[in-house]
Amino acid sequence: METPVKYMCILVFVVSMTIAGFNGVDGTSNYYGPCGKHDIEKEAQKLAPCTYAAKYFRAPVSERRCTIMEKKLNNPSCLCAILQSRTAYNAGVRPEVAVTIPKRCNIAVRPVGHKCGAFPFV
Repeated sequence: METPVKYMCILVFVVSMTIAGFNGVDGTSNYYGPCGKHDIEKEAQKLAPCTYAAKYFRAPVSERRCTIMEKKLNNPSCLCAILQSRTAYNAGVRPEVAVTIPKRCNIAVRPVGHKCGAFPFV
């Protein structure tokens, strides 16, 4: 008598976990990430002109770099993901320097205090 109850409990557990698993997979299928449908690594490649300014605090920041950065500031979470991407790391980008570019560009509307990893935008 105990054996059928044990198997029934196991069967109920397996069926409930299967249903929960299917719902979890279906629920995450619409999630794209901080940059929406855009690939973070490809977005990082678009910031290639800003690489030198993202490595050195005293590097000059051209108007072109400022324009690129201003567009990316519309979504600070995406920008942070880009700055911490493998592509940016391989290029030698230093996130603690990169978050200073908006200030060096004199961009008025910037996410001051928004943390990008351990580094807040200034």
